[in-house]
This record gives sequence, C-alpha cells and structure tokens, in this order.
Amino acid sequence: MTQWHRCTGEVITLTLHVQPGAKRSEICGLHGEALKLKLAAPPIEGRANEALLKYIAGLFDVPTRQVELKQGAQSRHKVVAIIGSCVDPDSLLK
Repeated sequence: MTQWHRCTGEVITLTLHVQPGAKRSEICGLHGEALKLKLAAPPIEGRANEALLKYIAGLFDVPTRQVELKQGAQSRHKVVAIIGSCVDPDSLLK
C-alpha cells in the first residue's frame, strides 16, 4: 500500500506529482510515493496551483475553500489538504 494519502479526522492529505501545461487535467496513476496528475493550466503566476485546487475540490466533491496547498507552491511535488470530504482517495485510481 503506497502512502500517497493520509486521513486524519476529517482531513485528507495528498502527496502529488503535478505536470502542468497538459492538454487536459487528469489522474495518471502513481509516481513513486505520489499521485501523478496532469493539469491543463500553464505554470504561470500561480494559475496551475489555482487550477489544481479547483480540480482536487471537484474530485473530492468539496468547495474549493476546503482545499489547501500545504507545500510545493513552486514545485511539481505538492502536498494538499482536503477538509470534510467523504470520497475515498483510493477510489481515484480505479
């Protein structure tokens, strides 16, 4: 079992490997100890981070304000926290 996500109370923490500038946003599977995502947004002026938070909010069925970028604002390797979602992170890989 890989540790790309952690659930603590009502907070889900994800470790992500993000590839901005793709044709469309999608989940690509696992990349080492991280979930790999392709993002349609360009890595300019925080647009990719903004798009990432919206995309994650959609996947986990929560408002964007309940998704927070914890680490990696300038990096492909990011840590994101989601509050109050009932979605099982493992279901994203199916």
